[in-house]
Amino acid sequence: MGSLYCLAFFVEQAFPHIAMKFAPTTPEFLARLIGRTCDLALVLDANSVVVDVSLGKSELTVLGCQDWLGRPLAEALTSESLPKLKALMADAKSTADPVWRHLNHVVPGADDFAMQYTALSLDDQGHVFLLGRDLESVAQVQRQLVETQQAMERDYVRLRHLESRYRLLLDTSREPVLVVDANSYIVIDASVSAQAVFKDPQRRLVGREVFDCFEGEGRQELRAALSMSLATGRMEMCRSRMLGATQDCTVTACVFRQEGGAQFLLRMHAQDARGDAPVSVDESQGNVLVQKAPIGIVLTDRQGRIQGANEEFLSLIGAMSVSQLKGQSMDAWLQRSGVDWGVLNTHLRQQQTVRGFATELLSLSGLTLAVEISAVTLGPAHSDVPYALFVRDMERQRQNANPASSVGMAGSVAELAGLVGRMPMKDIVGETIDMIERQCIQSALTLTQNNRASAAEMLGVSRQSLYVKLRRFGMASDEETTVQN
Repeated sequence: MGSLYCLAFFVEQAFPHIAMKFAPTTPEFLARLIGRTCDLALVLDANSVVVDVSLGKSELTVLGCQDWLGRPLAEALTSESLPKLKALMADAKSTADPVWRHLNHVVPGADDFAMQYTALSLDDQGHVFLLGRDLESVAQVQRQLVETQQAMERDYVRLRHLESRYRLLLDTSREPVLVVDANSYIVIDASVSAQAVFKDPQRRLVGREVFDCFEGEGRQELRAALSMSLATGRMEMCRSRMLGATQDCTVTACVFRQEGGAQFLLRMHAQDARGDAPVSVDESQGNVLVQKAPIGIVLTDRQGRIQGANEEFLSLIGAMSVSQLKGQSMDAWLQRSGVDWGVLNTHLRQQQTVRGFATELLSLSGLTLAVEISAVTLGPAHSDVPYALFVRDMERQRQNANPASSVGMAGSVAELAGLVGRMPMKDIVGETIDMIERQCIQSALTLTQNNRASAAEMLGVSRQSLYVKLRRFGMASDEETTVQN
């Protein structure tokens, strides 16, 4: 408190007009003034020993300022701050404008604490008054800025690596590949093989409309395929003829979103290029029939590992070659993983054939496709390829759906609508739920060939719950009811 009296005397001497106009400056008033104008105030003697401490912020108690009393301030500073402390002591004796200097305090068990000080001489005995400001918030913002900058640099490096891999894939691809903007149909990028096919070594493909790269008869098919792919998000295929080519090619279009807009990835391969054929199951004469079949064909072993596939199946899942699938489990490409393949495998072992198994297929792009699988056992259990699966795309079949089914559903809805006014809505909703449950159970039993355990697993209910619902809807025989009870 003695240092505050000295400071009060100093203020009265330095600002006599204030002292004359207002009440005499007291130590209590100076303490409040220091607390409002700075975060930490120190009084040092001529040897930089701490004589008095005043805290303006409770957060600064982590510095342990009270332990500095009677000790040199240099013991609480980092090594790089010692020259700045000497400069501060020299600044106190100067009559120039005050200079703020950055000092770092040592905090045991934590990071260094940043403070900003300016010095003021108190008396002729060498006492110095230090006013300090907390720079920790500024230091934290600076650390965040550095971390953000480092994160941005890592992202830039990752993007450069992705760009390098993307360019390497385009330059080494044997198939002509074009990247097309979905809005303007302008070619954004082209592979080296595409430049060679279109005889454009100057890379003038980029910036051209994609339809200018094909003959007139195939442009409409390509335009329709691109429109369908953009509308459904699925892979679409069409036949077209590249400009200057002597034969048709298959164009595969995939849509993806990048830089705020949709883009197409077009891949082209010749129809008769045996060396570029995406799949080769075997070299027998029957391979031609398998490859050209309009239905997806997959050959697997008894564990479900894929051994071969034809072009139609590859187009369904968006794969380029059978090497991408060979050795993988067929179960990984089915939506109901762990259930569908178990049902298929069980019936193939017991009955040798499966017909009309409805499920969903997963594509490489993550989209699902409604399909119907039929399967047959080709050889004995010890053979390399005992199973053949025939995968039919049901999305196309839905366009020509059975009219009787639509009429039946419409009739059911009409019957329910006719109950309005004759029954409470609660009872009508109950009837609707019962109808849906009955249809779901019937479909599950049909898919599993009346296997109650597999049907319960497919429906996501326990076997006990399934039997309860079967008895409720009258779908269980008396013998089954007796056995279950």
